[in-house]
Amino acid sequence: MKAGLVLPQTGDSATRENVLYIAKEAERQGLNSVWVLERLLWPLKPKTPYGGTPDGTLPVDYQNVLDPLETLTYVAGNTSQISLGTCLIDMLFHNPVVLARRFATLDVLSRGRAIAGLGIGWSKDEYEVSGVPYKYRGERANEFLQLLKRIWTDDVVEFKGQFYSLPVSKIGPKPVQKPHPPILLGGFSPKTFIRIVNYADGCIPYICQHLTYPNVLESSSSSTSSSDEQRERSPMTGTIDQMELILIESKQWAQSILYLAIFFLL
Repeated sequence: MKAGLVLPQTGDSATRENVLYIAKEAERQGLNSVWVLERLLWPLKPKTPYGGTPDGTLPVDYQNVLDPLETLTYVAGNTSQISLGTCLIDMLFHNPVVLARRFATLDVLSRGRAIAGLGIGWSKDEYEVSGVPYKYRGERANEFLQLLKRIWTDDVVEFKGQFYSLPVSKIGPKPVQKPHPPILLGGFSPKTFIRIVNYADGCIPYICQHLTYPNVLESSSSSTSSSDEQRERSPMTGTIDQMELILIESKQWAQSILYLAIFFLL
């Protein structure tokens, strides 16, 4: 079993010191990966309710979110082994060539530790600010993933689709991982699992919890440690959202989940 930890990139906890401390501590403790999310806006009058809270409001911490790939690049320069994943980046809010190059750059600088966790988003406000139509987002995502993989793997790339077009070009850098960094997709509809089977390496279901980081870190301390020593180990205060990630890195598993999803919808 592989265990990962979400970095403190949101709210008041999103500081250079906290990100660095948690990432290095996670690596020291032998965890497999650290993860970051993407949030563009905290709309005062959202057009789409947030599914993670009973009243549909976004967590207040999402008013301040460090950029996911910049955060992971910083962590890459201060760690040597731990994998660096996104959970999730909403791919449709990005130009596919730019996003492909940013992930490839992270993979090069981290010596092959990048994991591309992607989704299609749900917020109509974020679609609007990104200049992307909300309609046909599933079809657009399918095309985006095809182009992303071609940019990472083909020496000469050319693409002509309904939503994206790319003139014959060379695009670098190429990722260290071959054929490309793992692509994990998040989502809950049957169409998501069809997309996983067709274009991805696995999926990211997750369970959100609200944990106090100092308690999590201090639980590994010796019972004889003084309170001053424990405070020195834990620079963070307050709480942040942590996600327990279940990474299903297998198309067979994803296909099984698809069949179950279809069964429950019938």
